[in-house]
Amino acid sequence: MPRPRYRSRSLRRVQKKMPGGKTKQVYVKKKPGLHKCAECGAELKGIPRLSATKAKNIAKTKKRPERLYGGFLCAGCARQKLKQEARLSKD
Repeated sequence: MPRPRYRSRSLRRVQKKMPGGKTKQVYVKKKPGLHKCAECGAELKGIPRLSATKAKNIAKTKKRPERLYGGFLCAGCARQKLKQEARLSKD
């Protein structure tokens, strides 16, 4: 029976091959869910799936795309929003 700390289903069970040739069950933390676009709900590209503790150690430029609405809207929705803003500002 696994130790009490490993009995949680928040941990993924992975079969790893050890140097001696035996396989062993290893407990790994699950990755967080994908980031979604605020408008259409599509998966956002260029954003790593990291936990908050790991994300704080990487550079801000690596956490999200460096464009307007980067990390909030997908490229298609951002393009539409920028077009709308440009059309409204002409009036």
